[in-house]
Amino acid sequence: QKMKNIVDYTTVLESKDQHSCTHTDIRQAKQLGFSDKQIAVSVKSTELAIRTHREESGVLPYVKQIDTVAAEWPATTNYLYVTYNATSHDLEFKEEHTMVLGSGVYRIGSSVEFDWCAVGCLRELRKLNRKTIMVNYNPETVSTDYDMSDRLYFEEISFEIVM
Repeated sequence: QKMKNIVDYTTVLESKDQHSCTHTDIRQAKQLGFSDKQIAVSVKSTELAIRTHREESGVLPYVKQIDTVAAEWPATTNYLYVTYNATSHDLEFKEEHTMVLGSGVYRIGSSVEFDWCAVGCLRELRKLNRKTIMVNYNPETVSTDYDMSDRLYFEEISFEIVM
């Protein structure tokens, strides 16, 4: 059923163009998991134009905390993700942080070394008393250990997520 919902909504989007795509259309697409780029392809536009329209329409993601204790106690982890299926953030954003990008999925010959570079960067930033954000979606890496950064986003490495 979930796949059918996505296929059906793709058809809805393909019947529109960038200018007739409403706030509600974009919110629904985002809640179904469409990226800005996928919406852009469906309405024959560009990722940047859809992103601008989405932001101007107030369709923005919320940051949620991954509950690693099954709601038995209040979650206190730094494991985070973004979603359009929420109405509020789980955290407040009071301090400035420095973002470090992970390598994402492993690629033969480059990922382990790149991840170690990210870990080195996080450690150096900590030595400089900087708060850190790690963005990666490979839970098998050292950079996604809970104690490596102040905030750890399990997200794909894409323009939409990073920017």
